[in-house]
Amino acid sequence: MIPSPIDSSGVEARGAMHGWSSGKTAIFALAMVALLGATLSSAVSSVALAAEKDLTDKGEVLVREKCSRCHAVGIEGASPNPDAPPFRTLSSRYPIEDLAESLAEGIVSGHPDMPIFVFGPHDVDAIIAYLESIQEAPAETDETSPADE
Repeated sequence: MIPSPIDSSGVEARGAMHGWSSGKTAIFALAMVALLGATLSSAVSSVALAAEKDLTDKGEVLVREKCSRCHAVGIEGASPNPDAPPFRTLSSRYPIEDLAESLAEGIVSGHPDMPIFVFGPHDVDAIIAYLESIQEAPAETDETSPADE
């Protein structure tokens, strides 16, 4: 049996590390809890990022499979059908998240070449995540008019 440490008053110091005051022990315990919390938070963030990446990757697969016959679905290149907008420019026309309902209910276009696709909720989330990930930054405009000069 290992003897318990004795503090300076001769009383057995239970629960404290040998030679440490209870205040130092409490600070050490709090530091360990903080370290554990930071480690868990980082792990959860990594899992969340991986899940988002998986969702975005699934969205890319779906649009390449279903839409690339007519649309440019990546971050560069022209659409095979000149009347079909590149997906990276869609946010200049309307908010990407507004497409969710149309994707779930079926996108109906005004031209006969556009097939009607209906996607399930998880696929809609994946497509929206992918489309959001490839949007071009809005073009900068010159806010100075000739009258201002």
